[in-house]
Amino acid sequence: MKLLYFAWLKQKIGKDGEEIALPADVTDVAGLVSWLKGRGDACADALKDEGLIRVAVNQAYAKPNTAVTDGDEVALFPPVTGG
Repeated sequence: MKLLYFAWLKQKIGKDGEEIALPADVTDVAGLVSWLKGRGDACADALKDEGLIRVAVNQAYAKPNTAVTDGDEVALFPPVTGG
């Protein structure tokens, strides 16, 4: 799975993306975010307020129950504001 981090998530996690092997027990966006939080203090801090995070799976907005698979591209980013 390809993970992409944008804006302040990129800064807090310390990278703009990575390739991971999706754990077998992670099947949806909520499970992925929960698993990511367990990967260390930087990820836990960046993802602690899930209300401030949007997720896209294969470039389409996703909900917590959206399915994920090992070949997906998943982007995590803060809500977009206009201006």
